[in-house]
Amino acid sequence: MRIARFAHAKGMSFGVVEGESEAGPQGLTIAEIDGHPFGQIQFSGARWALSDVRLLSPILPSKVVCVGRNYAEHAAEHGNEVPKEPLLFLKPSTSVIGPRDAIRLPIFSKQVEHEAELAVVIGAPGARRADRAAAARAIFGYTCANDVTARDLQRSDSQWTRAKGFDSFCPIGPWITTGLDVSDLEVRCEVGRNPDEMEVRQLGRTKDMVFDVPALVSYISHVMTLLPGDVVLTGTPAGVSPLTDGDTVTVRIEGIGELTNSVVPVV
Repeated sequence: MRIARFAHAKGMSFGVVEGESEAGPQGLTIAEIDGHPFGQIQFSGARWALSDVRLLSPILPSKVVCVGRNYAEHAAEHGNEVPKEPLLFLKPSTSVIGPRDAIRLPIFSKQVEHEAELAVVIGAPGARRADRAAAARAIFGYTCANDVTARDLQRSDSQWTRAKGFDSFCPIGPWITTGLDVSDLEVRCEVGRNPDEMEVRQLGRTKDMVFDVPALVSYISHVMTLLPGDVVLTGTPAGVSPLTDGDTVTVRIEGIGELTNSVVPVV
């Protein structure tokens, strides 16, 4: 099931995306859900063509918990060792944006980079001190994410808050896919200025994670309580590179879909 959050003429709703993705947006519809998608899904009866609504970030998390250096090749490309335990950091909820929203380049940085990632969305009742099995049960679904990073600030600061925390530095979407086996999915990032000439910058598979998804959720839940709707970013494959004004960046994850954002300067 694909759960989206979207804006329409009467407001904002959650809905279930229907149809085959291969048909493109024109082949998809979205059926409105009564209330929140956690729990028993009930439909309102309203339905729209996906092309007639605006997709928003599929969830508004209380926190975004991220995992650094969870792919060995990415750690190596920055001259770092693979951590013995998951390396955690946070992105603020104010960094979250949705599909087609703009990533804004801050004036404080001269090197802003993309990081394509599988994102985990926590469901009800959340996770606290969960073992591996309980952590797996706590997962509601998965979506695409871009852990946008001011790399020069990450190097210069003693911690990563500023480099990772600017407004617009956490695009997620296009929707939450439930019931998906994420043990071996392709993660791809493409960047370009022309939709017909996008360059593949990152290409990896989730099977190459140092710590898999249940292990990450369990570990994090022993540090902090994960609430329903919280998001866990699971790390990025090798190939991160700079974004510039005018770029378009697309994160594609097999079995989920694609997340596309433009890149603009702060005004």
